[in-house]
Amino acid sequence: MVGTADGRVRWGILATGGIAAAFAADLVDLPDAEIVAVASRSEESAKGFAERFGIPRAYGEWSALAEDEDVDVMYVATPHSAHRAAAGLCLEAGRNVLCEKAFTLNVREAQELVALAKERDAFLMEAMWMYCHPLVRRLKALVDDGAIGEVRSIQADFGLAGPFPPSHRLRDPALGGGALLDLGVYPVSFAHLLLGEPSDIVARAVLSDEGVDLQTGALLSWESGALASVHCSIHGGTPVAASVTGSQGRIDIPHGFFFPDRFVLHRDGRDPEEVPADPADGPRTSLKHEAAEVMRALRAGETESPLVPLEGSLAVMRTLDAIRDRIGVRYPGEEAAQQLTPA
Repeated sequence: MVGTADGRVRWGILATGGIAAAFAADLVDLPDAEIVAVASRSEESAKGFAERFGIPRAYGEWSALAEDEDVDVMYVATPHSAHRAAAGLCLEAGRNVLCEKAFTLNVREAQELVALAKERDAFLMEAMWMYCHPLVRRLKALVDDGAIGEVRSIQADFGLAGPFPPSHRLRDPALGGGALLDLGVYPVSFAHLLLGEPSDIVARAVLSDEGVDLQTGALLSWESGALASVHCSIHGGTPVAASVTGSQGRIDIPHGFFFPDRFVLHRDGRDPEEVPADPADGPRTSLKHEAAEVMRALRAGETESPLVPLEGSLAVMRTLDAIRDRIGVRYPGEEAAQQLTPA
């Protein structure tokens, strides 16, 4: 049985950083959600987080949280370099898992998590909140319904001005540092959402002295003739905007394309139409929509979400691996470059 007798779904939170705090705060907007436990490698950090959010149990070891049978679903919020270990530990213990993005460091690790979830008959989902955002879902529905005709091109970017010192996690290869996995996952996932997995990839990057990408640009192509230009950076602020051009129109999303408050629909022969977010959906930054989708799926007995399917997450990881292969970024402990490249 998922949840308590009164229908509440009980969450565990693994890690206590900024994204974990944002997620915990947004769960308050879901009256049928309850956080029952939190864990960190530091007991002090776990207790501080628990006191902040009124969580009854705090653990100084991941394994203790994974074994807590009162937890219906685990939110894994570690750096992505630890996703394989943390999510794997929870799945091994029979817990359902919502795991932050990028899903893992590479597709091999992602495949291992998916296989483990299927072996345990557990729910697993990447926390790609963009896919659950109501306005992004509306945009996708318009595109799928042919509102702008056949998709010809996509442009999307995500760049932060920095500067980030060499000691920062974004510059640390051991933590999966660089722009691509932290920021580039959004433009890549946006292109996948509308066009699926690309058939060819070209990429270039500027690398740091530590060997991570400071900025990366990639051109993705599909057999239909569609192209996507995606860019990410940790040493230059960008518009963080996106545009989708079709054979009969265009959709422009201004700053914050992965959590939009509006987009503009341009259809040939018509005046531009601004499509705003519904105020009832709450703040544009809310993570509650992905949490609500997890709880809906669990109650329905589903082991994955149709909004964020596991094959889609694997496909995104294959694309990220291919881009890293083109730009020469490797993380400690990975296989040789040719083994990371999709066949």
